[in-house]
Amino acid sequence: MKKNMINTLLLSAAVALMGCSESDKYTYYEGNAAPDATITASQESLSFSEVGGTATFNVGTTAKEWGVYATESFIKVSYENTNSPSGTVTVKVEENPTAYVRTGAVVLMSGTARKSIAVTQEASLNSNAPEGYKLVWNDEFNSGSELNATDWTHEVWGKGRVNNELQEYVNHKTPEGNLVTEVRDGKLRITALKENGKIYSGRVYAKVKEGWSYGYIEASIKLPKGKGTWPAFWMMPVNFTSWPADGEIDIMEEVGGHANYVSSSLHANAHVHTQGTQVTHEMYCGGAEDEFHTYAILWTHENITTYVDGKIQLSYDNRGLGRDDWPYDDPFYVILNLAWGGDWGGAYGIDEGALPATMEVDYVRVFQKK
Repeated sequence: MKKNMINTLLLSAAVALMGCSESDKYTYYEGNAAPDATITASQESLSFSEVGGTATFNVGTTAKEWGVYATESFIKVSYENTNSPSGTVTVKVEENPTAYVRTGAVVLMSGTARKSIAVTQEASLNSNAPEGYKLVWNDEFNSGSELNATDWTHEVWGKGRVNNELQEYVNHKTPEGNLVTEVRDGKLRITALKENGKIYSGRVYAKVKEGWSYGYIEASIKLPKGKGTWPAFWMMPVNFTSWPADGEIDIMEEVGGHANYVSSSLHANAHVHTQGTQVTHEMYCGGAEDEFHTYAILWTHENITTYVDGKIQLSYDNRGLGRDDWPYDDPFYVILNLAWGGDWGGAYGIDEGALPATMEVDYVRVFQKK
């Protein structure tokens, strides 16, 4: 009789413990698994961006059954084959509306064994975007040592192709193997350098085949130092046929001979620098070459406004004068590059002693109206 009472108490305690967690929402093994059952998973941790997403991983156990639950409500799990020694778990995380990093775990169970898969989601990146805009694409440069080839394309061309610039653009590295683009410590680094008497640098395009039509687009950039440098964050049309008819949007440019003065410009048939009719504005940005600053554009059918650290740099309205004045309704793609010399970059002279010179990009983010 005492033995039955003890078993009853133990069973009640087990039920009570299960009631204190979320495990009772999911399959939980109560069979004959050995106490020393082991669990393996194809992922040790899962990371999600602010927009959320879905990830699937494989599970294996030495027992016949297994179960799974999430420790936090923002993590949703579904699973297959829990009555088998192996199966899959799918984890779904919704968009993070908060300004802090969310953390939790997916816990696997088999008999008395437990295995925890850490889940991390980045904080909301919407702080600088206007109300009603949603993040649709971004690169925080937090993984790997090279740019993601799915998102980014390197331009390759020779010296002097445009603006009498002195650099050659190469794909990732020079003939001697020196890097002109590199992802390191959460930053994209674009470097202009001299090798065997030639200047090499990097020019990269984001989503060159599709681009975006309208949105709020922002990058955090630390500019290079030295006479001759000409860094830029700008946009060109996906379906380009001729310049300036198809338009050009310069969100930020600076030349090292005029340090810390950053400019925005718009180019079209009706306003272009070659005819002295350009739409442009320059402002001083103290410390632009020593620390990161944000450069952004808010682009709609009605207006284009650019910003430096949240302050308006340039604003231009669609005046309804047709494509010659407003070719900005088509999709454009993002460009980051570091030129050397040329019509503007070399206007104050060049100093090859400044090489190698590096432009650093902390992130690029594209938001569009929901």
